[in-house]
Amino acid sequence: MNDELVLVTGGTGFVGSHCIVRLLDAGYQVRTTLRSLARADDVRALVRAGGADPAGLEYAQADLLHDDGWHAAAAGAIYVLHVASPFPVRQPKDASELIAPARDGSLRVLRAARDARVRRVVLTSSFAAVGYSSRPDRPFTEEDWTDPDDPGLSPYVRSKAIAERAAWDFVDYEGGDLELSVVNPVGIFGPALGADLSSSVALLRALLTGRVPAVPHGQTSGVDVRDVADLHVRAMMHPDASGERFLAVSGEPITYPDLARLLRERLGDDARRVPRIVIPDWVVRIGANLDADLRAMLPELNRSRRASSEKAQSVLGWRPRPRDEAIIASAESLLRLGLV
Repeated sequence: MNDELVLVTGGTGFVGSHCIVRLLDAGYQVRTTLRSLARADDVRALVRAGGADPAGLEYAQADLLHDDGWHAAAAGAIYVLHVASPFPVRQPKDASELIAPARDGSLRVLRAARDARVRRVVLTSSFAAVGYSSRPDRPFTEEDWTDPDDPGLSPYVRSKAIAERAAWDFVDYEGGDLELSVVNPVGIFGPALGADLSSSVALLRALLTGRVPAVPHGQTSGVDVRDVADLHVRAMMHPDASGERFLAVSGEPITYPDLARLLRERLGDDARRVPRIVIPDWVVRIGANLDADLRAMLPELNRSRRASSEKAQSVLGWRPRPRDEAIIASAESLLRLGLV
């Protein structure tokens, strides 16, 4: 048993619960934050579903929107994995609904970590903070940044770019000895442990239930949540990870028609409701005048945003599962949990 305490924010979340499982399996002492301690039983159930023993797991009540509880949550921790952050199924009309908890919440966690003399914080950011402004003729890398002032960005993309920039600025100017590492995942697939899903897994659920009758000519990239959790722990421990960003991506992007085809081929009758119809681009453009979700698709039509995980692999020795394996693991877990 390792006597080093790790604080994980957002223990009920898709990524947060997998991070807890990964840390417990590695022998760490773990404390997690919850907006309400009434959800402690939910976390224990998620951890058990992930194959770990939650007996020694600690809980602290803290909310990203409020100052209360964060210093107590960080007290005694050697490391912090700041995973909690909103990811909406639908984009809000008011961007501040996402920007405030993402930016101000990260700063609350960082201040508490600094004051508690935490050694290193690993922040879960996103590819959204990397690859939504510049258009390089190469895969995106950690050197690339999304410009949050780009008027075409969605509130979610803006929130991730703003929050990550604010975190780096805080550590540079107010962090003292606090170290920061950042993980920037693309769409996160992999096995769900409960009903709290990533947006990517929620998309699979919508496809499998037939709630989405057709798919557009868009693309998404993928990575397995278990590998994202593993990358967090590697970034937490590796001496060369301090002050660095790490993209988490497995393989090439997949088009939505190919994603639907993969589900049908691998799941058989369980994927009978997955759509076969592809929405013509002109339909998306017309529908965007009336529907915010279709409007958000416009910049992504027929666009590939390739990203490289070479840095995580070469510096940290990270080896992700194949993209298709992550997607199918998601779908199988939804079936196993009775969510489709």
